[in-house]
Amino acid sequence: MAITAQSIIRRCVDTLQDPTSIRWPVADLVRYLNDGQREVVIHRPDATVTYGTKTLTSGTRQTIPTDGMKLIEVLRNTAGTKRAVRLCSREVLDAQVPGWHGLAGVTEILHFMFDPRDPKVFHVYPPAAAANASVEVSYGAYPVNVSENIADGSTWSAVTGDIGLPDQYANPLCDYVLYRAYSKDSEYAGNSARAIAHYTAFANALGLEIKGTLMVAPTTTGNPGVIKSAGTA
Repeated sequence: MAITAQSIIRRCVDTLQDPTSIRWPVADLVRYLNDGQREVVIHRPDATVTYGTKTLTSGTRQTIPTDGMKLIEVLRNTAGTKRAVRLCSREVLDAQVPGWHGLAGVTEILHFMFDPRDPKVFHVYPPAAAANASVEVSYGAYPVNVSENIADGSTWSAVTGDIGLPDQYANPLCDYVLYRAYSKDSEYAGNSARAIAHYTAFANALGLEIKGTLMVAPTTTGNPGVIKSAGTA
């Protein structure tokens, strides 16, 4: 069951004790909600994990789909034998095959490389041909914004639509909205501390959620998405 944006804004209004939304206009709170969704995805790209087919451009350098903000994995070729694509170290490839960027293009990719400092870009080996090369990718997509088209003087009941994240992020989003709201009035006694407390709760919830996910997640002795350093088991 999707969580409505209206339910989150109503909880925030109740906490702020501003039922008529005079001090904190509803449109402002919805903007804070959208900001919070984007911040969640910065820290947790798996919150909006999306699978799609990426048609590759000629060469080694590729980008994720336009609705994505961070690559998670390149899984397989989508044509031919649908061979799996494995993660490899660009440093090793540069040392072993220095001219690999200039090799002839192919339609079946063997490996991909990723640098977290450039999260929308990945490289493929061998280089992709100018046509007929495509792979399945998973990536963190930008969350869908809640409509901010709300008339002045409206109350929480004017908010429409669902949040763009899974239901478990409803409480962290509420904390984020309250953090932004109290930050707006930080000159008043106690509000600065309240803002810090709500942001801490927001950040902690994201950390606790990932720990809970890892505790129950399927595991293997060797994760193909992780390059291990020398000496590790």
